[in-house]
Amino acid sequence: MSSNDTDLRDEKPQFVLPLVVRMERDAPPARTDALETAARAVMEILTDARSLGDGEWAPAMTDWQDARIRKVVRRARGAEWRRADALPGITVTGEEAEVRVFPPVPLDGWPKELARLQVSGTELDDPAAPGPVPEGAAVLWFNPGLGMSAGKAMAQAGHGAQLLWWAMAEDEREAWRAAGFPLAVRTAAAGDWAGLTTSGLPVVRDAGFTEIAPGSCTVVSAFPRVRRNLK
Repeated sequence: MSSNDTDLRDEKPQFVLPLVVRMERDAPPARTDALETAARAVMEILTDARSLGDGEWAPAMTDWQDARIRKVVRRARGAEWRRADALPGITVTGEEAEVRVFPPVPLDGWPKELARLQVSGTELDDPAAPGPVPEGAAVLWFNPGLGMSAGKAMAQAGHGAQLLWWAMAEDEREAWRAAGFPLAVRTAAAGDWAGLTTSGLPVVRDAGFTEIAPGSCTVVSAFPRVRRNLK
């Protein structure tokens, strides 16, 4: 993407895709489960009938994707979660994680029920190392050299899934969607990361608004049927 393309995106009205992760005090989800659930939530709203054609969410989705594809993850529990759950959106569940995704809103136009939710403090751990990648699943490979909060990483996982979707042919998209968007989040081996970023697979390069430096490569998205543009 040229610098001029980037400038044009920045000149357009900016929107953000809100995601809320349920974080009950006594039962927080595992980190990998939350990241994978957030990525699938992004795919669900991208492909929902309300986001396409003449759907009620379609204008906001188009405006959001024409600018920067910003995503912000906030946390909620108890009554906060119930208020968020009552707003128009889609709730996606993982093994334990629950993530609700909402139609894009202007950067300064969050609904009050979401604006009051906390961004910071979304810290999660994995009680055990993630298992093998399921057969036929996409893999969102995370940069082994970057530390990110769980909320930031959830947004990056969503970016990775979205870029992968854009890279797919129509038949690949239909097959992935029909299977329920199977995917896995894993941290790449340090020795593999450079090769992944130059493989021709979709790469998320962060704009640097929070936590990490602008231009940092955060995620490489891989799927068996996506062609690599190897040089």
